[in-house]
Amino acid sequence: MRNNNSIEEIAEINCLLEDIRKEYEEGIRPVLRKNNPQLFNNPHKIPKLKKIQINRGLGLAAQNTNILKKSIEEFTKITGQKPIITRSKKAIAGFKIRDDMELGLTVTLRGEKMYAFLKKLIFFTFTQIRDFRGLSVRSFDKAGNYTIGLKEQLIFPEIEYEDVDQVQGFDITIVMSASNSKSKLQTVDRILNGMILFKFLRFPLNDCGPYEKYSTLSEITTVWERKKHLRRKRWSQD
Repeated sequence: MRNNNSIEEIAEINCLLEDIRKEYEEGIRPVLRKNNPQLFNNPHKIPKLKKIQINRGLGLAAQNTNILKKSIEEFTKITGQKPIITRSKKAIAGFKIRDDMELGLTVTLRGEKMYAFLKKLIFFTFTQIRDFRGLSVRSFDKAGNYTIGLKEQLIFPEIEYEDVDQVQGFDITIVMSASNSKSKLQTVDRILNGMILFKFLRFPLNDCGPYEKYSTLSEITTVWERKKHLRRKRWSQD
């Protein structure tokens, strides 16, 4: 967190720390709809957090009862919810995987647990990462959902260093409600909606990287179309 925040920014951060769900409902949603009534003329188009899914793949190590039990305890401490054991759907002899074999863990957070985990992730967890420079905007998928990967569990305040036998990471996917397949929004609009919401939530996103030099969305769209044309041309030559 920067120390040169204005009074308005400090007040907004304090509101998010106090109750991030209440700040979204009473502060962020009305501002989004007021600033862009054409884009958000329908309240269902306003980006909203639907769920947070946390996954950890253990592979063949999941067959070790102690490792699996330790991972379940860590997930329960971090998320406040007991994880579900993921199993293989079919046997793959080359990877020594049998049918219905335990391979990992997954947790899906909704409601109050989701907002509590998000607040901890934004304001407390990322600050524990050494040389943290923000998160890339390229982690948005075509549906507008955001996925990040963490290399270790020690950055969470619930995990004690003495209790960790093996450093393991996991993937965190933040799913938006306005980003499902039935939505008529284009891919660019879905990603921009997610970026706007994350900025209001004080998510530590980086700048737009190679697209930072462009001032308007039309210029970025032109660059995308040019890249698509080049790819088609290369495919035709092959």
